[in-house]
Amino acid sequence: MAVVFSYTACRQLSQMFAAIIFFHGSEYILAVGIHGKSNVTLKSLLISKNYLVAMIFSLLEYLIEYILFPGMKEHWWVSNWGLGLLIIGEIIRKMAIITAGQSFTHLIRVHHSEHHQLITNGIYRVVRHPGYCGFFIWSVGTQIMLCNPISTIAFTLVVWRFFAQRIPYEEYFLRQFFGLQYEEYARQVPAGVPFIK
Repeated sequence: MAVVFSYTACRQLSQMFAAIIFFHGSEYILAVGIHGKSNVTLKSLLISKNYLVAMIFSLLEYLIEYILFPGMKEHWWVSNWGLGLLIIGEIIRKMAIITAGQSFTHLIRVHHSEHHQLITNGIYRVVRHPGYCGFFIWSVGTQIMLCNPISTIAFTLVVWRFFAQRIPYEEYFLRQFFGLQYEEYARQVPAGVPFIK
């Protein structure tokens, strides 16, 4: 049985693939531009086994719901809201990377290096972890854009849980590196991911 996609489905799926390609491609290009090609690996694309499973699950959900309940995918205002969130998340994350420059890495630093500075200007004035904030909004936005109710809930919970574990771990080292300066900064600026101090 061949599935014939409507205009809405073609639009949603093409936006999803474009968002994924742009997100990961720009992450890699920025990492190479900031850190140099010799210091960047394919891990800078941020594609893990769990990430691939999540994206495949979301596409399967989309296809199953499209076949069984095609009207469910026709809520343009929901899809456009998700697209808006996706764009906002992308902008926040890229602002974080560009503002932090060499201080932004995809892996948590456990040793202080000479060019690692505490960044508190730009987007970091309003959000302590704008890279995480941006990814959280982007990832949930992708699922709202696809009108995927199950994946929207799953992405929200899984990504939030990931950052709920990662942020305290990263902040432990930031406190080691920057001491009272980081303590004061953390008191004044929210983490940027809901319900995480």
